[in-house]
Amino acid sequence: MTSALPPAWPERAAWGTATKLRAWQSEAMNKYFTENPRDFLTVATPGAGKTTFALTVAAELLARRVVERLVIVAPTDHLKTQWAEAAGRAGIPLDPAYSAGQGKTSKDYLGIVVTYAGVAVNPLAMRIRTERFKTLVILDEVHHAGDALSWGDGVREAFDPATRRLALTGTPFRSDINPIPFVTYEPGPDGVPRSRADYSYGYGEALADHVVRPVLFMAYSGEMTWRTSAGDEVAARLGEPLTKDLTQQALRTALDPKGAWMPAVLQAADKRLGEVRRHVPDAGGLVIATDQDSARAYAKLLRSITGEAPVVVLSDEKAASKKIGAFTTSDDRWMVAVRMVSEGVDVPRLAVGVWATTTSTPLFFAQAVGRFVRARKRGETASVFLPSVPNLLGFASEMEVQRDHVLKRRVSDDGDIFAAENDLLAAANASESASSDLDGFAFEALDSNATFDRVLYDGGEFGHAGEVHVGSEEEMDFLGIPGLLEPDQVRDLLHSRQSERAQKQKKDMASKAREAIRATQDAEKLTQHEQLSVLRRELNGLVAAWYHRTGQAHGITHSTLRKQCGGPAAAVATAEQLTERIEKIREWAMKKSS
Repeated sequence: MTSALPPAWPERAAWGTATKLRAWQSEAMNKYFTENPRDFLTVATPGAGKTTFALTVAAELLARRVVERLVIVAPTDHLKTQWAEAAGRAGIPLDPAYSAGQGKTSKDYLGIVVTYAGVAVNPLAMRIRTERFKTLVILDEVHHAGDALSWGDGVREAFDPATRRLALTGTPFRSDINPIPFVTYEPGPDGVPRSRADYSYGYGEALADHVVRPVLFMAYSGEMTWRTSAGDEVAARLGEPLTKDLTQQALRTALDPKGAWMPAVLQAADKRLGEVRRHVPDAGGLVIATDQDSARAYAKLLRSITGEAPVVVLSDEKAASKKIGAFTTSDDRWMVAVRMVSEGVDVPRLAVGVWATTTSTPLFFAQAVGRFVRARKRGETASVFLPSVPNLLGFASEMEVQRDHVLKRRVSDDGDIFAAENDLLAAANASESASSDLDGFAFEALDSNATFDRVLYDGGEFGHAGEVHVGSEEEMDFLGIPGLLEPDQVRDLLHSRQSERAQKQKKDMASKAREAIRATQDAEKLTQHEQLSVLRRELNGLVAAWYHRTGQAHGITHSTLRKQCGGPAAAVATAEQLTERIEKIREWAMKKSS
């Protein structure tokens, strides 16, 4: 069979996968065939074209008779089929239905595609198969070989005799004590071993080369209220400094489909998708849900918003892969999925995403965002809607950071985002059930509302001062950004819209200040109770506007005003004390504007 395979490199890429190699793929190919290593680790950002690169290497090694058979190890069953289809287009027939107990495959196949879990079931059978032929093993998203000790041991035992091993990954490695088989480790500055990639191609490089799309992160805040298991009601603003537990509870309240936050954000996301579809008619959206009940509820909300029933994909459905495949080639507007966003799930037309899951690790974030960055033509942009939760916003601002696998890294803080995530893959691919008691904390979501917070793009933040309501002109300044723009045009447009609105707000602020003074004077004609209520509302509104302008928490602002002006808490302050604080915060605002 291999005699029918003409050389694929360096003249062109593997058959059916690309008309020519991208610059990074050519460079990596050149390095690979110059060094001819037995083991080679390629770290490339999602959407860069790792599949094309790997299949081109495979085709060339087959054509040169360096290897006779190919084994591809993927994280999920869905990706087994996806790899087999891509290899088939490249002229390399592979069996995606192979199992360890099966033994032989049809002579029509040049190899097999299996999962890491499948290898761990019977590594000896895989080893015997690997020994029978000169074999190239492609380890897709190789960091999963470190997810469990049994998986790593299985991969090592099965493929130790392989002639060549090509390891691929596109997401951040974790910090744990399980070494990844066939990956080279070298001591870091602190003496702790770190993985060493043979070739790296990061998101920043891919964006500069127009290989991936720029991503606009649309962050939404809002007031959340919930009841604890003790019967206490708690109110907090999403995005304000909170403890880890309170942040998680506020997030769960926001994601409750019965509240007002999710419908508002879904409506905003659909508006954004509508703007993108003006320029990219087949652009699609994906809502990433925590569990099946939430997914179905979000689907109902989307149907009421759009008038169309979205595609719902649940991880324990036998038809999940078929549904994803059908959505990929359709022009349907939305898909709602329960964590079905593991590495390599390829739906190039996805342009808008909604983060509606409580899972918030750097690995899962990179996997999820990787579903939206795959570029089809120059100018396409991606938009991901996020709750204003500190760790998610941190991940969004660090899109270009590349991380190596760190062995025996000591976790010094409970909030360390690089802490080991032992069961992530199992959770991502296991059957989902309704999550009524996440993290062992029983609570009841009572109320929520959504406000537009800011846009994160290219390491910068863009937004408007004051509270930006969903559906307002200020929000549309960002939702209405055209769907076809170059990265530098996106940046310029964000700056422009922020600047124009700031000038308008400055004029409006002066006008409102005059009105507020008149309102304060009028308040003197009211009863004492009415006067105090008016002044407290005025003060709280200014404190909220100050938070949106500076990011300073409400409590800190009230505390600072008390220190500077004197007096007790606002709830028991006199009219004179409240008026003095109102004038003080207006003074801050005018100084900041000037």
